[in-house]
Amino acid sequence: MVEESKILQINKQLSVDMVRKNIKNMHLAVYPPTGRVRIAAPLRMNDEAIRLFAISKLGWIKRNQRNFEKQDRQSPHQYKDRESHYYQGKRFLLRIAEHNAPPAVTIKTKTYIDLCVRPDSTPEQKESILNEWYRSELKRLSQPIITKWEKRIGVTVDSWHVKQMKTKWGTCNIEQKRIWLNLELAKKPVQCLEYIIVHELIHLLERHHNERFLSLMEKHMPQWRFYKEELNRLPVSHGEWTY
Repeated sequence: MVEESKILQINKQLSVDMVRKNIKNMHLAVYPPTGRVRIAAPLRMNDEAIRLFAISKLGWIKRNQRNFEKQDRQSPHQYKDRESHYYQGKRFLLRIAEHNAPPAVTIKTKTYIDLCVRPDSTPEQKESILNEWYRSELKRLSQPIITKWEKRIGVTVDSWHVKQMKTKWGTCNIEQKRIWLNLELAKKPVQCLEYIIVHELIHLLERHHNERFLSLMEKHMPQWRFYKEELNRLPVSHGEWTY
């Protein structure tokens, strides 16, 4: 039997993304920001057994969905003065200055992100400039964290990169030993970035989110659940971010 993915209706109010994989145990997750539910089940398990498992976890599912409903959302950005933007988990106000000079982004106070652009720059151009700054900052912050945790965990990545992702905070290509980090992590506290990096590095030891994976997370970062909750609690962009 090959891997199968489909929507499974649990009851009138709840449907889940169900995937059958070559695994031994079922794995249940509720993803922010919408409370989407996903179940990974062994290949041999039938729909009814999966449905009954989900029903047994309804209380836990609903608690997590309620928490995500309370989470703040950022409105789509227009890149204008005094608009809220985040960096390392802190809220700043955007302050735009127009000059006939190369674009630049700086933080000189605890209040403002200063964005210097050429006159008549469009919102799209301002977004691009700010995102390139976020990318540079995330790379600067990530390198020492990756180096530190490679030594602690006993693994090595061949390469790591930053990109905008719509569905995950990070990914790991185990075969190529390559890690991708979501650009949005530049806006989150450094400890949340560190949690995602540790999470992806541990995937080099264990592919699946199984008991061994959780045991390794507990061993190397006992407070990882707190960082995960903090990451999911902080304001997220208007798009759908999941992990």
